Amino acid sequence: MRAFIVNCTLKPSPEPSNTEALARVVAEALEKDGVTVDWVRAVDHDIKPGVESDMGAGDAWPDIRRRILDAEILIIATPTWVGRPSSVAQRVIERMDAMLSETDEQGRPVAYNRVAGVVNTGNEDGAHHVIGEISGALADIGFTIPGQAWTYWHLGPGAGPDYLDEQRGHDWAAKTGRAMARNLATVARALAATPMQAPPG
Repeated sequence: MRAFIVNCTLKPSPEPSNTEALARVVAEALEKDGVTVDWVRAVDHDIKPGVESDMGAGDAWPDIRRRILDAEILIIATPTWVGRPSSVAQRVIERMDAMLSETDEQGRPVAYNRVAGVVNTGNEDGAHHVIGEISGALADIGFTIPGQAWTYWHLGPGAGPDYLDEQRGHDWAAKTGRAMARNLATVARALAATPMQAPPG
C-alpha cells in the first residue's frame, strides 16, 4: 500500500513548512500501518498552468501525475491563505482536471479505487472551507473520500502564531491526523479487495 503526499505550501525547500510538519504526523501513522509514503513539495517544481496531463517542454506535472497514480492514497496538504487553499493547491487541482476524461484499460476513470484526504494549517479560520473545496474537487475527479479523512490546525479566528511556533492544539490535530490515516488505509484496502468498476455506459 502506497501513499503520496503533495505539500502545497508556498515556501520552497528547504524553508520549514508548517503544513509539512502536520502532514508528517499523518505520514508516520500511515507508515506504522505498513503504508509506504512518498512526498513532493509542489512549489519546488515547474508545474505549468493548464488542464492537460502534459503541457509540454519543462512541465514537471507528468512525473507528479505518475506518482499520484502509482499510489492508492493521495493526501493534499495546504495552508490557508485569505480563507482559501493556497494558489499551489489550486494549480495542482487544476492539473488533475485532465483525469476526469482519462480511463484505465478497463474503462475506469484513472482516479477510481484510490482514496484521498486533506491536511490543512493556518493562523486564521476557514479550515472546513478549505477541506470542503479540496475534498469536493477530488471526489469529482474520481477519488473516494473516506469519512473524517482530514486534519487541520489553526488558532482562529484572526491572525496568530504558526503551527511550528505554537504547541496549543497539537494534540487534537495529531489525534485527528492519526484517525485520518487509519480511515484512509482501511478504505484503500477495502477498494483493493473489491474494486469499483467502470461506470455503466
